Amino acid sequence: MTSTAQAPQSGAGTAHPEHLGHVIFIAAAAAMGGFLFGYDSSVINGAVEAIRGRYDIGSAALAQVIAIALIGCAVGAATAGRIADRIGRIRCMQIAAVLFTVSAIGSALPFALWDLALWRIIGGFAIGMASVIGPAYIAEVAPPAYRGRLGSFQQAAIVVGIAISQLVNWGLLNAAGGDQRGKLMGLEAWQVMLGVMVVPAVLYGLLSLAIPESPRFLISVGKHERAREILAEVEGKGADLDARVAQIEHAMKSEHKSSFKDLLGGGFFFKPIVWIGIGLSVFQQFVGINVAFYYSSTLWQSVGVDPTDSFFYSFTTSIINIVGTVIAMIFVDRIGRKPLALVGSVGMVVGLALEAWAFSYHLVDGKLPGTQGWVALIAAHVFVLFFALSWGVVVWVMLGEMFPNKIRAAALGVAAAAQWIANWAITASFPSLADWNLSGTYVIYTVFAALSIPFVLKFVKETKGKSLEEMG
Repeated sequence: MTSTAQAPQSGAGTAHPEHLGHVIFIAAAAAMGGFLFGYDSSVINGAVEAIRGRYDIGSAALAQVIAIALIGCAVGAATAGRIADRIGRIRCMQIAAVLFTVSAIGSALPFALWDLALWRIIGGFAIGMASVIGPAYIAEVAPPAYRGRLGSFQQAAIVVGIAISQLVNWGLLNAAGGDQRGKLMGLEAWQVMLGVMVVPAVLYGLLSLAIPESPRFLISVGKHERAREILAEVEGKGADLDARVAQIEHAMKSEHKSSFKDLLGGGFFFKPIVWIGIGLSVFQQFVGINVAFYYSSTLWQSVGVDPTDSFFYSFTTSIINIVGTVIAMIFVDRIGRKPLALVGSVGMVVGLALEAWAFSYHLVDGKLPGTQGWVALIAAHVFVLFFALSWGVVVWVMLGEMFPNKIRAAALGVAAAAQWIANWAITASFPSLADWNLSGTYVIYTVFAALSIPFVLKFVKETKGKSLEEMG
């Protein structure tokens, strides 16, 4: 016997708020978590060599201090959903804002290497929370007619955060006379770089006080009247508010809470579709993209680039990252996810292979020869551009779409965890690999970029234009 129960119709899909600017402000305020995600992830780029010198540590220990934040990221991402369901989305944002603030102050004023690592873990926990709560809140508050565009605020905020962190680092380095350990405001320049994050962290906390709680959470705790007020505020008075509340309640009751057990099956522990999601996550990281955001200043200095110039190139790379992300946002629904991923893979292979070739040359007077230096610089920007216009956006879009409804939440959690682990592996291994053979390291990244092409062709199915229900 089939069920004929349907969710009440409210006309929400065509409802338009009277004050669209206010709705944009709400989404932008929530996306400040994404800005801090990007900022905190990449600000360490400006401090790597200074930390090495200050604490006189080798590449392996240095890598652990840089990568340890990713452990906090994984824990924060894994627990944010439960925290938000228990105490609300806004309270969750405020906790993240406090953790970002504490991490910034602690990282700027460390007593020793161990407590710098501790502050990095706390910042990572905040990043993990922000990576989950921002998109979830925006999706729950945004009017359906604007959900896609408002949802893109999170990714845009992340890449802007990366760019601003590199611009601030470059400006502070110039103020310190080009020396990462030069004095600024009574501290070393790298400490100020890490401490500046207090400003956007406090702003995030203040903005969270100015935006409403999610109607979905309010309904879950029985505050229906307040939920109606917020729905009227964001969807317009033309929406049938009683029907919208009933619709949300119906959706919540009919949701299947997917568990880890639902993912098991098939020949190799997980179902094949889960392995494809894990594969997308791992390939996204194993091409070495986060080397460009965590270590680019160190990388350029290692081949003879002046520290100030190396910081400037880190900033220009992050601008290219923004340009690529905008291109992806424009084309992901027009040409599809799979073609975009393939174009990106080919472009990344070219960029990474050229970097490997350039770094294979011996340094002359501490620098790469002229031609190889320029090839390395241009190729690094080409690599970031092609990553940003493809895998940087496409993987997250596909992970949100490709899994059957019954296992979507749990499968997405596993794929995201795989991404943090892969990110940690690349981040923790790069300094030691670079000491071993910088060109060889880039050959490894090139091989993974090349392997991503047959992986996409053989295993990845196009999800463009398909409803979530069509995924099984």
